[in-house]
Amino acid sequence: MLIQRAQLLDGRIVDIRVTADIDEVAASLTPRRAETVFDAAGGTVIPGLHDHHVHLRAAAAALDSVQVGPATVHDRAQLAEVLAHAPVGEDGWIRAVGYHESAAGELDRSVLDELKNTVPVRIQHRSGVLWFLNSAGLAAVGLPDHPDGRLRSYDSWSDAVARRDTNLATISRRLLDYGVTGVTDATPALGVDDIVTLTEEHRHGGLHQRVHWLAPGKRILHDDSLDLDELTEWIAGRHRNGGAVALHCVTAPQLVVTLAALRGAGTRRGDRIEHAAVVPADAIADLADLGVLVVTQPNFVAERGDQYLADVEPADQPALWRLASLRNAGVRVALSTDLPFGGADPWAAMRAAVNRTAPSGAVVNKDERVSAATALRMFLGHPEQPDVPRTIEPGQPGDLCLLGAPPADVLDTLAAELVTATVIAGHLL
Repeated sequence: MLIQRAQLLDGRIVDIRVTADIDEVAASLTPRRAETVFDAAGGTVIPGLHDHHVHLRAAAAALDSVQVGPATVHDRAQLAEVLAHAPVGEDGWIRAVGYHESAAGELDRSVLDELKNTVPVRIQHRSGVLWFLNSAGLAAVGLPDHPDGRLRSYDSWSDAVARRDTNLATISRRLLDYGVTGVTDATPALGVDDIVTLTEEHRHGGLHQRVHWLAPGKRILHDDSLDLDELTEWIAGRHRNGGAVALHCVTAPQLVVTLAALRGAGTRRGDRIEHAAVVPADAIADLADLGVLVVTQPNFVAERGDQYLADVEPADQPALWRLASLRNAGVRVALSTDLPFGGADPWAAMRAAVNRTAPSGAVVNKDERVSAATALRMFLGHPEQPDVPRTIEPGQPGDLCLLGAPPADVLDTLAAELVTATVIAGHLL
């Protein structure tokens, strides 16, 4: 494929010949016989975006699940109304996603039985690590005597609730519209069969994006089960077997224990901290010293910022979703969306990194703002080295995002609407 009159971020206008990799970049290239030619007409061409932390199956499942987050549900009566009209899936369940206690209070099996007791109901907390089931749902997963129906992702029941057949074509197409050519699946419990299935979907065209995996090195931490010695040994064991680790840290205690465990076990290239939603000031230097990568999601500032401002003590708010302070200290950082627990649009995440505005317009931690160019680069990393941006030069992967505006406009707006085409391995999709 030949892309003509493409403008790079540095302002150069070039032609690009791309197959599986970028073959040639020059001021002018002559089309070959039967070669596909795309006229960029002065629009910007960048490496395809890579979302460094997503959950593909959960994203596909969320497309046909009922939304019950605070943006949709504001009290228990409204939750009851939503569940009363929710469609029952082919598997016999009502599945709902995005729940937070601010919507309708604490949930358990008794509350859900009052709201809907005729069919199995499963509501996923927006954190992704907690499910609420009614009695019919508990019976369906073989836990009829469970005391409260509040089930966590690391419990033995989780496969029965969290897994089901899903079609990835729709979510893959949406990602193409954003210019996303690759993703890193952060689902912790992916087994060999799951990876083989996703690989086959990619090979046969149902899933267009290239996929990188964190499993089996991904681990979710919980405040009520933190064990420094056990975590240190688990990390050391992964390292002895040649693997890296990816540790889910959304609270300060989780991060503090993780840093201590990494210091005890040692680090290796590829070790990551996922989210780092709360980073106390005295942990920043430790992150830099350890050299561990942080993959974070500034989109949550834009999506949930008002709730943070209401619920988090003012003295603790500067620790939320740090970005500029991490980079300034030399911490390696890459960005992601945490799809489907965060919105799917990486351009929105970039805007959040630049503006730090909540839905109300209030600014959350203005000192954590970064430039538009920096935010964009943090979505251009290699899957194995997320903090090393890919470039438009021979030998780089043939995965590109074409935008219908010059670089200045792209960086000024960071808008998904500017994406005009996406190329993966030299194929226009």
